[in-house]
Amino acid sequence: MRWAAVFAVLSLSPLMSACALMGGLLPDRTQSVAVGQIEPIHAAAVGQGQAVFWVSSNGCTRKNDLNVMVRRSGDTSIITLRRIRQDLCADIQPEGVEMRWSFEELGLKPGSRVTVENPYQLRPTA
Repeated sequence: MRWAAVFAVLSLSPLMSACALMGGLLPDRTQSVAVGQIEPIHAAAVGQGQAVFWVSSNGCTRKNDLNVMVRRSGDTSIITLRRIRQDLCADIQPEGVEMRWSFEELGLKPGSRVTVENPYQLRPTA
């Protein structure tokens, strides 16, 4: 009987290795899905219980055109803005437009340490 158990374990071990290998290749269902393209920003400010961003706009960008993702890394929250709808208007705002989220909207506690992951968009020089 003991040999049957040893044989069963040995015959299943290649399958278990494949599961471990495939586990690294399959998407992690516990992470939130990143929707949209990372939005280059003109500027950002975080303080007094809010996060403020200046983003590019052709005149029609609204808050709901952006997806705000917040993830934790140690004692810091990392904010990433992603654009989910293009601004197809023709009234270009060279300085960008202000978008503001309270810490409450972002699910952050007052006084949270926050960083911004978005790249900064450089202004063209004349």
